[in-house]
Amino acid sequence: MTNVTGYFLCCKRAVIRMPTKYGGQGGAIVNVSSSTSRIGAAGEYIDYAASKGAIDTLTLGLDEGIRVNCVRLGFIYTGMHASGGEPNRVARLKDTLPMKRGGQPEEVASAISWLISNESSYTTGSFIEVSGGR
Repeated sequence: MTNVTGYFLCCKRAVIRMPTKYGGQGGAIVNVSSSTSRIGAAGEYIDYAASKGAIDTLTLGLDEGIRVNCVRLGFIYTGMHASGGEPNRVARLKDTLPMKRGGQPEEVASAISWLISNESSYTTGSFIEVSGGR
């Protein structure tokens, strides 16, 4: 499954090159997961939810002298839903969220930017939920 294999391959290369104990400069990995990894995706995208659960576990287990964190997404207005056959999925489900709206890509980018910045230099093994409260 690409969702899992791609992350494992990228992280494998990162832990060879980034840690100071191997001559690297240190750094940070930010994985992108989904709120479905916590709540499942009953009746819809169970395979997707399971693959994102694997990313959550990778985030917590990867301890190689670099910071590893994760941003868990909810319903974000992107083209992913259209490519999955339901372009209006966020609009259909937004009222089920505590914030009653879908998220914007810029909100995701802001969370990732913070996690790779020096402002989060003491943060590792953490998850930021960008999911509208779900």
